[in-house]
Amino acid sequence: MTKAEIVNIIAKGTGLTKIESGAVVDGFLATIGYALQSGEHVELRGFGTFCLRERQEKHVANPRTGKMMHIPHRVVPDFKPSPQLKAYVLEGLKKSGKFVSKTVTEKQTDILSELDNLNIDE
Repeated sequence: MTKAEIVNIIAKGTGLTKIESGAVVDGFLATIGYALQSGEHVELRGFGTFCLRERQEKHVANPRTGKMMHIPHRVVPDFKPSPQLKAYVLEGLKKSGKFVSKTVTEKQTDILSELDNLNIDE
């Protein structure tokens, strides 16, 4: 979903014009950005928390070249969804059929039980 789509939904739901709705969305996003820039966290109860996370410097391999590269210490914005948002999203995914549980299948259980029955002499 794009910002324009969000503005359209808000405009339809509130009776505001698209320009007014766009100003509200822009103001909301700017306020969150300003708070994070000031080192504050933004808590929206029932939705989640925007905060800053510190990332330590590290040396990692470049996936293309394999050469080691240095990633410096940094502070990045982060979002932690609330339990209510997580439950709401999961419920919607289950209703739509898009949620696929990653439970152990019968085939995997049979293989695992066969491995348990093997006597391995060392």
